[in-house]
Amino acid sequence: MRTPSRRRPRTVAALAAGALLPLSLTGCWKGAAGSGGDSLNVLMVNNPQMQELRKLTAAHFTKETGIKVSFTVLPENDVRDKISQDFANQAGQYDVATLSNYEIPIYARNGWLRPLDTYEAKDTAFDREDILAPIRQSLRGEDGKVYGEPFYGESSFLMYRKDVFEKQNLEMPAHPTWKQVAALAAKADGSQPGMKGICLRGLPGWGELTAPLTTVVNTFGGTWFDKGWKARLDSPEFAKATKFYVDLVREHGEAGAAQSGYAECLNNMTQGKSAMWYDATAGAGSLEAKGSPVKGKIGYVPAPVERTKGSGWLYSWAWGVQKASPKADKAWKFLSWASGKKYERLVGERFGWANVPAGKRSSTYEIPEYRKEAAAFQSVTREAIQGARPTDPGVQPRPAPGIQFVGIPEFTDLGLKVSQEISEAIAGRQSVDSALETSQGLAEKISEEYEGR
Repeated sequence: MRTPSRRRPRTVAALAAGALLPLSLTGCWKGAAGSGGDSLNVLMVNNPQMQELRKLTAAHFTKETGIKVSFTVLPENDVRDKISQDFANQAGQYDVATLSNYEIPIYARNGWLRPLDTYEAKDTAFDREDILAPIRQSLRGEDGKVYGEPFYGESSFLMYRKDVFEKQNLEMPAHPTWKQVAALAAKADGSQPGMKGICLRGLPGWGELTAPLTTVVNTFGGTWFDKGWKARLDSPEFAKATKFYVDLVREHGEAGAAQSGYAECLNNMTQGKSAMWYDATAGAGSLEAKGSPVKGKIGYVPAPVERTKGSGWLYSWAWGVQKASPKADKAWKFLSWASGKKYERLVGERFGWANVPAGKRSSTYEIPEYRKEAAAFQSVTREAIQGARPTDPGVQPRPAPGIQFVGIPEFTDLGLKVSQEISEAIAGRQSVDSALETSQGLAEKISEEYEGR
């Protein structure tokens, strides 16, 4: 599917609308890079692993290359807004930015990114064939060229308290269904003072509530749009999945679920307030980190299913180079370092092997120190990423790629508005039927633009 140039203003607006994604952290300004040739401006999301990269850059990358890097670090909503504005206008203020596998194909289609295949081919130390195939494919454009290099990759899986399950004589299946998970959540609810059966995102946002909910919709047999772009939020399958999700979190989920996202569920799991948590595989690194009160107590199994063999999502924070940047060669040196094998070892040695930005390279899973430190979750994570099917995540053909999102510019706005409706249902302020009736109307407006293409 190609976006005609006449629709680019809407594309910019949709991408600039922002999104609520896994982490909401305080951003900071590190100053603009000088006008000298040996400098780069990097705009990036403010998450813990990016902050570690910032701490390591001067003493390692700059020392080795002589290239100074000035970072602008912002929360996810703000960074997406700023990136979309600068890249859409090709203002060239930033040479490199953090983009996900949602934005990169869209940005590439609009001519905002520099292809990286030639750099990869010349930089043999980068070892492009080492990048996991699903991650690599998700960062390509429609022309088949690579437009982003991954910093880390993730899928989704189910995390649960092994010690609580053992004490309550509960058994987690090796490949659970959602119905089995609901039954376990009911039994685990209240098994310890203040502990709920499960934590699920209820916070509005196309990357918050919408992400896990859409994987449930997929495996229940639903879809946002059918192959011909007809909106299907009013289908029985979509309704069944949504009601299941809402009922589960209302009956056995965390307090204040309508305002709980990735960060809140991570805190709940860490603090012993949840017996299970379905979310990003990236969460395991925090749960198993040194000093975590639940380190060694968590079990990890594949994302629950119903009608599909798998349902884990696919996501990557990656580096993209603005096409207007006059410093592409120096930008590649930064990408090669930040996405490379040497950097992963540096992080492991400095911050601990559970903190390695993994999920992107096959070689990571061959490092003895990493395999030992991440033994509880590394194999399940890798299998989830390699088994992800972004072009075929459900039971019917799709008009656009994406597992936890629909790969079109308008989804930032649509996913946010629909999540607001569903969150209201989680809060008990309206029924699921009412939420989906409104949501169907929103989706039909997009159908009108895309049908017949």
